[in-house]
Amino acid sequence: MAGHSKWANIKHRKAAQDAKRGKIFSKLIRELTVAARQGGGEPGDNPRLRAAIDKALANNMTKDTIQRAVDRGAGNSDGDDMEEVVYEGYGPEGVAMLVEAMTDNRNRTVSEVRHAFNKHGGNLGTSGSVAFMFHKQGRLTLPRGTSEEAAMEATLAAEPEDIETLDDGRLEVVTSPQAFGAVKDALVAAGIDPDASDVGLYPDNYAPIDDAELGRRIIKLVDMLEDLDDVQNVYTNADFSDAIMEALGE
Repeated sequence: MAGHSKWANIKHRKAAQDAKRGKIFSKLIRELTVAARQGGGEPGDNPRLRAAIDKALANNMTKDTIQRAVDRGAGNSDGDDMEEVVYEGYGPEGVAMLVEAMTDNRNRTVSEVRHAFNKHGGNLGTSGSVAFMFHKQGRLTLPRGTSEEAAMEATLAAEPEDIETLDDGRLEVVTSPQAFGAVKDALVAAGIDPDASDVGLYPDNYAPIDDAELGRRIIKLVDMLEDLDDVQNVYTNADFSDAIMEALGE
């Protein structure tokens, strides 16, 4: 899964930038609200909400702010007409991209997403054109120096799907969305606090990117999409080579 680990470096850098700008808070609140509305306000029974709360806490959101967002979702507050939309498309040179959005105006959102694709040499696809290439997983990156034996012993009862080694030597535990919370709890109980954890969409296969200019074009498209107020997450199957990562300063 070399592509995942390299793309993760870019995502972590972008997340840090968003956190500095305070921009990530509005997206986290929307995710908390919709997760609670769809699956209930109890994180123990709602894996999506549990992951959203963990991400909010990791970004220093206060527990009061989190609880207000959860309560709003669980109570299905009047006037909250946000809906989830997933857009599928192709970036430069045909790399696959999935865009998760939450919107109260589909026409506005699809227009903005289409404009971003067109501006950076991509195109918005039809429903089903890309989604089949991705599947939802939980992933927990473990601190450097954690042994595979320790990770396996800690998580075995929680039934993770796999333990993988990233390019930088750290381990990453892969779970189903449903098992994400139990696996994270098991790791923390064993004294292994993940460096990063999330539930997201990951491609079954990656498209190798060996050209620096192409890499920049893909990242510019991702940046423009993620800067849209309605967009929550952007996923791609782009696999950046080591040389490209170095050229991009990652």
